Amino acid sequence: MSILKEFKEFAMRGNVVDLAVGVVIGAAFGRIVTSLVNDIIMPPIGKLTGGVDFNDKFFILDRGKLEPGQHVTLAQAKAAGASVIGYGTFLSTVLDFLIVAFCIFLLVKLMNRLWKQPAAAPPEPTPQEKLLAEIRDLLRAKT
Repeated sequence: MSILKEFKEFAMRGNVVDLAVGVVIGAAFGRIVTSLVNDIIMPPIGKLTGGVDFNDKFFILDRGKLEPGQHVTLAQAKAAGASVIGYGTFLSTVLDFLIVAFCIFLLVKLMNRLWKQPAAAPPEPTPQEKLLAEIRDLLRAKT
């Protein structure tokens, strides 16, 4: 069997195609949630905190590469070669992850609810089973 034929069989299996579709949809969903966090959720939070831009929150570890007393942005500090801890970007990313995880949780919960088959009612006992149950009950009553 040629390698191209083997690859075609592998690539056309249902699981591989399903996985590819899931990855593409997941990437698109991630961009939507990132936009939700950056463009809708973070601006009101920034407004509540006095106009603070969380993406520009950082600690400078290496002040020697910057001029003393100079106020710099995260981009300026990185451009100057200073070592920085960008905790604001990290917090935004964590919030982004939590929103993605919560949305996926809600989506899976909804899908499980829609796909859940109602439990089948137990079958009606046969006449013989009813008779045996009556005999059992009578025997219990005697003792």
